[in-house]
Amino acid sequence: MAARPLVAGRSSSAALNAVPSRFRDDFGALVRFGPVKGLILSGGAGTRLRPITHTSAKQLVPVANKPILFYGIEDMVAAGITEIGIITGDTGPEVMEAVGDGSRFGAKITYIPQDEPLGLAHCVLIAREFLGDDDFVMYLGDNMLQQGLDTFVGAFEADRARANEPTLQDDVIAPSAQILLSEVPDPHRFGIAEVDEAGHVVRLVEKPEDPPSNLALVGVYLFTPAIHEAVASIEPSDRGELEITDAIQWLIDNGHRVRHDTLTGWWLDTGKKDPLLESNRRVLETLEPRIDGDVSEDSDIDGRVVVEAGATIVNSRIRGPVIIGSGTVIEHSYVGPFTAIASDCSITDSEIEQSVVLDRSRISGVARLSDSLIGRDADVHRSGQRPASTRLMIGDHCSIDLE
Repeated sequence: MAARPLVAGRSSSAALNAVPSRFRDDFGALVRFGPVKGLILSGGAGTRLRPITHTSAKQLVPVANKPILFYGIEDMVAAGITEIGIITGDTGPEVMEAVGDGSRFGAKITYIPQDEPLGLAHCVLIAREFLGDDDFVMYLGDNMLQQGLDTFVGAFEADRARANEPTLQDDVIAPSAQILLSEVPDPHRFGIAEVDEAGHVVRLVEKPEDPPSNLALVGVYLFTPAIHEAVASIEPSDRGELEITDAIQWLIDNGHRVRHDTLTGWWLDTGKKDPLLESNRRVLETLEPRIDGDVSEDSDIDGRVVVEAGATIVNSRIRGPVIIGSGTVIEHSYVGPFTAIASDCSITDSEIEQSVVLDRSRISGVARLSDSLIGRDADVHRSGQRPASTRLMIGDHCSIDLE
């Protein structure tokens, strides 16, 4: 593969600092020898977030009023990865409409349809034409990570640079893949990596009864073109899917070196309500206060609060961290910490906190609402009818928690 230098982002990682000077530019930044593409997986039915995902892609559910998928795209662009392929499923048209051609992110997006979910390795298989012979980062579109991708990519490049250094030994080989791992307290619930003393991955085990370590696969991978032979060589698993863990194990078994990087900061799979609300909380903690909407004099804004242009706050108390989308009207209400209210909503005579409210929803006369995920165009209100009772119209796969 012909060298095509691409300057990587700067990092304080010890691995990056160890790279010899001839692999750096005049400013000390690491130089990549070959392009790196991105592959984001945005298929899947999102069954654990139903009924929200009956009408919306799970990767487009917002965290702090931004679709989850956008965070992954932004992380890739920040790491210098601007050619990005997105694997789509049944919700492909909605994802395409939301993301567009990628120019708003500074990226070029290619959409790759997957007719049915046949495994992560199958995603690599069908993306072969897009990926070509380039290295690529593969990222699960419903993951939320505190750390970016620049250090992850840089650590791989640093290792490869050291392997290409002339030495008296001939047994140093460049890595063919890198996986991101995180220490977890309950490893039996995850795909787990066994790592030797040199830091090489020697075995991957899916949800083991007797875990060889507490290092779980996070869902971020970096592959060289060697992975294409691997995904073409494996067989479907018992659940009928081509597993990426099997492809990585194939690399290991066939003499390729697979290295790992350990996650710094938090990591959450947003496929369920509670982890999604936790992601919302984590991101809201980083808010920079900004008031662009209209706030009446009899309202009280406290803490890190963002009120977007076009939003209106009347005789209400907003206690951050909170974000309120454009076109939303909040009257005679309390909005408490860790709440994200999307655009064109109405909150009247109500109290809400630690919740996510999607576009165009209405909440009226509700004394206390917390730890809730409310979908688009929902209507939650107290009718005042007698006798007093709770009246529900509930669709499939709903979860209702009553006091």
